[in-house]
Amino acid sequence: MDNSESNVKTLISKISLLKGEIQKVIVGQDQIIEEMLIALMAGGHCLLEGVPGLAKTLMVRTLSQALDLSFRRIQFTPDLMPTDIVGTEILEEDHATGKRFFKFNKGPLFANIVLADEVNRTPPKTQSALLEAMQEFEVTYGGQTYPLDRPFFILATQNPIEQAGTYPLPEAQLDRFLLYIKIGYPTAVEEAQILSSTTGSKKVVVNPIIGAEDIKQLQALTREVSISDDLISYVSEFIRSTRPDTTTVSFVKEWVRWGAGPRAGQALILTAKARALFHGRYAVIMEDLQTMAYPVLRHRVLMNFKAEAENVSSDQVTAELVKAVARPKTDI
Repeated sequence: MDNSESNVKTLISKISLLKGEIQKVIVGQDQIIEEMLIALMAGGHCLLEGVPGLAKTLMVRTLSQALDLSFRRIQFTPDLMPTDIVGTEILEEDHATGKRFFKFNKGPLFANIVLADEVNRTPPKTQSALLEAMQEFEVTYGGQTYPLDRPFFILATQNPIEQAGTYPLPEAQLDRFLLYIKIGYPTAVEEAQILSSTTGSKKVVVNPIIGAEDIKQLQALTREVSISDDLISYVSEFIRSTRPDTTTVSFVKEWVRWGAGPRAGQALILTAKARALFHGRYAVIMEDLQTMAYPVLRHRVLMNFKAEAENVSSDQVTAELVKAVARPKTDI
């Protein structure tokens, strides 16, 4: 690796410190926090889904406090316009010459971390304004292109209930999210701890652990993590097995309408590399791939009407594929 060994170890140690800082505020949810950090290390974006009151917004805000980065929150509403998030031109006057000119006033997308709160509450026209930013890391206004600061990390939230008046994200936009993370209810012990820690007078201070340059180095280091040719072939077979027309898995043929595309394979390998580095390893193992398959495929495997009627989820399809797709002989 290009980085010195001591620098690499320092960077990796900061990941653990970062998780610990977030856990000062967020009780439990270890897997959720890990997946968010993996997405950050992989340079992708996250979609968080959970019922109200599960600390989705608090989790993102706490992450932003532990990162020495600029943070903006956008509350998506039915009347939000694309210019409200991208920015707009305003007319200004040069006091020295008296001449008037238009100046681009940057919107809240111009931050390192952007919380898109309740992204499914705004119309498609505004949702689509996120597409270029998420994919190209730049926005265009009036024929002029404006690059976004790096690192650039969008965390969008949506509520799975109260669907009246919402605008479901189109598949093309869902695919722009590296991971689709579902947040469940806490355990009984965790809930008791939440009630105890949030109803007293004690205030928790979250300290910034890592800055922009370190994150960019981590993202570069993540791509240098090694993965064997056998595991790459396994990923290819796994992704192809999600497609009803090419799979040999009967479960997929029965329940799946559309399978995952090549971008899913790229996402799976990249997040597996990030998970390996997160756990202090410099090579991907099977556990990394099979663990990350769920948030990677959750929004990329589309279920048919029969599956929806019988409440069969894409996670169940992924679980079947984990059992069905042959592991390479050199698997570790």
